[in-house]
Amino acid sequence: MTATEPRREWYDRAGVRTDPRRLLAGELQEGCLYFPPALVPYLGHPLVRALPAPRRDALLARHLFHYLGFTAQFETRVVNRATERIAGGRCDIELPVATRLDAYRIYVDEGYHSLYSLDVVDQVSRASGVAVAPYDFAPFLARLDDVGHRALPDEPVLAQLLQVVVFETLITAILNDVPKDRRVLTVVRDIVRDHARDEGWHHAFFLGFFRELWAGQPAARRGRIARCLPGLIRSSLLPDLGPVRASLAAAGLPPAAVEEVVRDSYPPQRVNADVRSASRHAVRLFEETGVLDVPGGRAAFETAELVSRP
Repeated sequence: MTATEPRREWYDRAGVRTDPRRLLAGELQEGCLYFPPALVPYLGHPLVRALPAPRRDALLARHLFHYLGFTAQFETRVVNRATERIAGGRCDIELPVATRLDAYRIYVDEGYHSLYSLDVVDQVSRASGVAVAPYDFAPFLARLDDVGHRALPDEPVLAQLLQVVVFETLITAILNDVPKDRRVLTVVRDIVRDHARDEGWHHAFFLGFFRELWAGQPAARRGRIARCLPGLIRSSLLPDLGPVRASLAAAGLPPAAVEEVVRDSYPPQRVNADVRSASRHAVRLFEETGVLDVPGGRAAFETAELVSRP
């Protein structure tokens, strides 16, 4: 595994080493947006467009809070749960010290991403007066862990390693698109840009890590891994609709209208297309390493609609 670039330059270029604390300026009074509307599927729904402007603005703020709250939880409770195992030499494969040091650097990065995510939520909530709703990450984590429990019941460490490989090789529109939208609060664009820069290094690390992990697996276990990965991809990318429903209700929509908005805004065809788009780099990694070539591998990815059927 090679990670020369991140290892050599981390002390000089990692966000936790070089970036200032990002602070909210007076842009709320100037009409800046909390989040790009195009990345909020329900914002254009007729029932939402009919809401008063302040309620629509609050929906955008709560969407930002949910995104950053999810980020803070996922980085520490999923990514760092596995990354610490790699760094600590407790991932059941032999790794050079250089790789473990890189994993510790990623661990530090992810903790910092969580810190500034919550920091910006607090800053924006205080300035805007939009309350932050409690966010229960446990159902999402249980859904993600259940995939590993079912596919790899006797390999809990391996399942956690696969979780982080999947997540760190996904490419979502948010990291690319938020910094480009100059209508959005500068503090939000800045932290998403900071996050994206660090994640570029993490992506390269986990590409190499998976290649080494996969190479050391016996044939029998490879089949179980191949059948596990599609479920991990979908569980990582499927929209978490509980906070969406809660936010729409807080905006004043009655229960029937909330369900109508959710149903219309997240149709299965669109959700599947978004999952497939965001997972294309991960799927390419698994194709290149032969995951789809093991018995049942390609069928599992086809059933999950991650690759096309012949």
